[in-house]
Amino acid sequence: MTSPVATAYILGYGNPGRRDDGLGPALVARLESLRIPDVVLDSDYQLNIEDGAAIAGHDHVLFVDAAESGPEPLELKPVRPASSIEFTSHAVSPEAILAICEDHFSAAPKAWTLGIRGYDFDFVEGLTPRAQANLEEAVAFVIEKVRTWKETNYG
Repeated sequence: MTSPVATAYILGYGNPGRRDDGLGPALVARLESLRIPDVVLDSDYQLNIEDGAAIAGHDHVLFVDAAESGPEPLELKPVRPASSIEFTSHAVSPEAILAICEDHFSAAPKAWTLGIRGYDFDFVEGLTPRAQANLEEAVAFVIEKVRTWKETNYG
């Protein structure tokens, strides 16, 4: 019997109709065009409790969203499961998704949030030039991160 292939799950979320809020889905779209093996890509407007099931079969998870403040071009932070799951119909946190994954699917992937710095969140489609530049750096960063994960067999 062969061992299953280790994989990463990258979930970009945000609203492309709110200018730079679409950075998460834009990153996923860019990565889709590269067809990176053993990487599952997904995007949505927001996180949903169903994402707990989606990430369960993966070794590493990267939650990608626009950041209204913080360092430029991006910030990577580790994520731990929330001790209690609290959410509304409009917002579920990465911590809650991990807790759902752990509690209901007995899985504990290593996880991070990647905040890509945005600047304009008005109701207009299209990224600002500064956010587009940050997106380019984020794509290169994620490609390198996935390469590192693969070299260490997702350990």
